[in-house]
Amino acid sequence: MKVEKLKKFLKSKGIEADFHEFSDPTISVEDSSEQLGVEPDKIVKSLVFIDQDGNPILAIVPGTKRVDEEELSKVHGSEVRIAKAREVEEFSGYKIGEVPPIGHDLKTVMDREILNSEKVIAGGGSTHTLMELEPKDIVEVTDAVLAEISA
Repeated sequence: MKVEKLKKFLKSKGIEADFHEFSDPTISVEDSSEQLGVEPDKIVKSLVFIDQDGNPILAIVPGTKRVDEEELSKVHGSEVRIAKAREVEEFSGYKIGEVPPIGHDLKTVMDREILNSEKVIAGGGSTHTLMELEPKDIVEVTDAVLAEISA
């Protein structure tokens, strides 16, 4: 159901994305890379963080890197922490391992390095689905802040 909702959202925004569905879950970058037969640097991670006031922030970083919480806090203007599983679902509408980079109303900060890729592979709305899209579309739809937030 969530995948169909995401596809409708993309269509409404005029964004083309290829969806890849698998019989096994693709929760980690390694799972995704292996199942698609691509290098891990083509994968991006969409991770939910919570600021001191309880507001969610979506951080998008290359799959081979991690979010530098100190840098994300500086960019956001408030200290952040990684969201708990229940918070991820509460704020994004998706469980850990399903979170797409778009299709929600979260403030988004994307690592600038991602724009160096023509296309990236990201969560596709379920643990068995990935989507491939252009990074510029992520920025355009989410009005993402671009910054160096990965380590």
